[in-house]
Amino acid sequence: MTPARWAPLEGSALAVALEVLRHGPLSRSDLARRLDLSRGSLTRLSRPLVDAGLLVELEGPGTSGSRPLDVATGRHRFVGVKVTADAVHAVATDLRARTLAVREQPLVGTSPADVVEAVAGLVTDLDGDTTAGGGAPVTAVGVGVGGLVEGRSRVRSARYLRWEDVDLGELLSDRLGLPVVVDNDVLSLARAEQWFGAAGACDHFAVLTIGEGVGYALVVHDRVVAGPDAGVGLLGHVPLAPTGPTCPLGHVGCADAMLTVGGVEARASVALRRPVAYADVLALAAAGDPAAARVVEDAARALGRLVALVANTTMPQKVVVSGDGVALAETGRAALLAAVAADRDPRARDVDVDVQAVGFAEWARGAAVTAIQTSVLGSRVL
Repeated sequence: MTPARWAPLEGSALAVALEVLRHGPLSRSDLARRLDLSRGSLTRLSRPLVDAGLLVELEGPGTSGSRPLDVATGRHRFVGVKVTADAVHAVATDLRARTLAVREQPLVGTSPADVVEAVAGLVTDLDGDTTAGGGAPVTAVGVGVGGLVEGRSRVRSARYLRWEDVDLGELLSDRLGLPVVVDNDVLSLARAEQWFGAAGACDHFAVLTIGEGVGYALVVHDRVVAGPDAGVGLLGHVPLAPTGPTCPLGHVGCADAMLTVGGVEARASVALRRPVAYADVLALAAAGDPAAARVVEDAARALGRLVALVANTTMPQKVVVSGDGVALAETGRAALLAAVAADRDPRARDVDVDVQAVGFAEWARGAAVTAIQTSVLGSRVL
């Protein structure tokens, strides 16, 4: 593996690269106007980026007669990986995070050695796939883990893997001979929304995820807030229903008890007096089963209260709701929106709730975006 690299970018050169990456292709005149640069300054800044293989001049004149600039998507590939409790999901993307190929590998175990071997196998497979991205070398690898990650490498805690203090980034980098960045999976998903997704036009938004846990990420001034507690899952402990069920930590009616896949399944199974899978609970509710409908309505109402809490306290332009259990937001949309409105001041604007149904490949793409951001921004990404 021989990754294509470029020198770390700073100042106006970084601004040029980011503007083209996120909004290109752009003519030089448009780019100069967006960044308030003279044409001479823009030429001086863009030439090294073209020479380094980060930007490319497209054929044909732009709106001002000059050749427009775009990122050299065909010269770089990135691999993003999402680690779950039973499988590893990977995607290869270009420099603009467009998915080129998808892979999946069941885990034989959740030990660090098992995960490293599974991830390495998928990365090697994708790196050797010349049909995905024209055979461009893999520049970097991003890995998303549900848990507390420190220094873009060390997994301090991942409950579902039973990990404590595992330097996954170093293990994988030594195994692959490539730059590897490890990130909390919800933060990576927010980065994908930020640069290349539904929130690309927003510089202040929130991401809520529901599934095995409750995840939260906040973007302020176009920067993901990634403090030392990001990845702990603090929002899962927020009380939402005073008479609701109890979570494993003993909290009554908290987000974890009301919104997780396990919480919904447990409550529905008690009500229906038989084990019921999450998808079946939603299907029964949609078909009019009274017990399942009550469980889903209560959960959707709790989700609406959580959305309202985030909107009231952080005042984002948009709240993106996603995750493995996001079908709850669709099945219970009426209850969700009613709860959002009930917990808002009537003078406040309507909350833009953007429900994004994603699979594990999209989570893996988020990890690829973290690798892209790290390659472009260096240590400033977190």
